[in-house]
Amino acid sequence: MNSNKRNGFSLIELMITVAIVAILASIAFPSYQSYTIRSSRSAVQSELLQLAGLQEKIFLNSNSYTVSVTAVYSGLSNGGLGSLGTTADGKYALTITPNAIPTQTFQITATPVVGTTQEGDGVITLSSDGTRLHLAPGGTVPW
Repeated sequence: MNSNKRNGFSLIELMITVAIVAILASIAFPSYQSYTIRSSRSAVQSELLQLAGLQEKIFLNSNSYTVSVTAVYSGLSNGGLGSLGTTADGKYALTITPNAIPTQTFQITATPVVGTTQEGDGVITLSSDGTRLHLAPGGTVPW
């Protein structure tokens, strides 16, 4: 009888397994990063549409848009949109640019916060006339 039966893996087998896992991780990680950037961009676009809807409600009540993102929502133009000034995930800062006084048009802008994954993604805007732009580093594109 042979009592020298081997159990376990050899060093070569273990190194091959580690190499395969490293190759798969190096392929998957950039795809995951790209996915998270796209999903955050999609989330901010949804938030911009919600804020624009609130602006339209305010316009119906006051015949003017609000100029404040952070003031408490009152349904009137002297109030605000009731936002914290950032998106829910904290990756974009939100601002409103009025285009006339009394405010008959507006542009809501989402600017990536420095230090987040969205930092190099570009500015996203939504105007009262329905213009939706993504001012990306590669150029301006509609969203």
